[in-house]
Amino acid sequence: MLVARRRIAVLVALLALAAVGVVAVAVLSSGQGTSASTAATPKPRPGRPPLSLLFGYRNDAASRALARAAALYGEDHTGDAARIFARYDSLEARVGAALATWPHGSLERLEELANLYPKSAVVQLHLGLARLWAAQGDPDAAWRAVVDAEPDTPYAILAENLLHPNLPRGEPAFIPSFAAPLQVSRLPADRQLAALRARAEHGGAKDWLLYGVGLQRVGRTVSARGAFERAARMAPRTAEARVAAAVGEFDKDDPTLAFSRLGPLTRVFPNEPTVRFHLGVLLLWTGRISAAERQLRLAAHTRAGSPLAREATRYLETIRRARS
Repeated sequence: MLVARRRIAVLVALLALAAVGVVAVAVLSSGQGTSASTAATPKPRPGRPPLSLLFGYRNDAASRALARAAALYGEDHTGDAARIFARYDSLEARVGAALATWPHGSLERLEELANLYPKSAVVQLHLGLARLWAAQGDPDAAWRAVVDAEPDTPYAILAENLLHPNLPRGEPAFIPSFAAPLQVSRLPADRQLAALRARAEHGGAKDWLLYGVGLQRVGRTVSARGAFERAARMAPRTAEARVAAAVGEFDKDDPTLAFSRLGPLTRVFPNEPTVRFHLGVLLLWTGRISAAERQLRLAAHTRAGSPLAREATRYLETIRRARS
């Protein structure tokens, strides 16, 4: 039963991410995402810890070189990777260089970096992974430091994945019933977020919702929450704005606030599929599959044929396939 629940959770998480086109980030496998605190007698893990260097839309020579080095590391070409990392002095390069010599001095160098840069998400994330692989120290403490120090980054999302290995990866995304205008969607990917922000600063609630979705896609969940809250203040009688604000409050540690804001909207907006759909999504993210199915079925039958009703049907089909 537990295996089936995890399988459904992972499939639905991937479906949800694909639905909003989230920018791809390095994702740890389910086996790697198991905290040492869950093991009765932790033992060193075989191989090396994974390396996740996230540069967003940066395209300078250094980020390209370090991304190449990270790829080489992932392909077991650690010598080639180490030579590239040695050319640079950024924290990403220093983390990569420390892991490239695993296990010889790697954990010690990362501990030193964490002492020097306690608020660096890239350092703390990989310190936690190194502790997990070496079965030394508390990886959770390092991952908590990521979330506390830089919560508005993709690194914080990866840390949350590791802290909650039995929940779907990533954060539940708000999915609007309308698309971004062609003037934005036709732009290169690295210019779209700025365009959405410019439109929001001179526009209305829908523009702030689209900007919030864009922020979610690049892993800036705290900023997305602020954008959704602004939309809700501008249009307090609009279902989508209030639903987005509720979804933006979701926290894997304590999802109570998100549910307390979203649940009552089923009575305020009984004929709006966005409410039931997103309530189903949040239930999936807390592992309550049967309850989520019920909400998704209600969404699929509310304004049948609408974009979110069709999306709810797609989620239900994914769950059905996972169970079979």
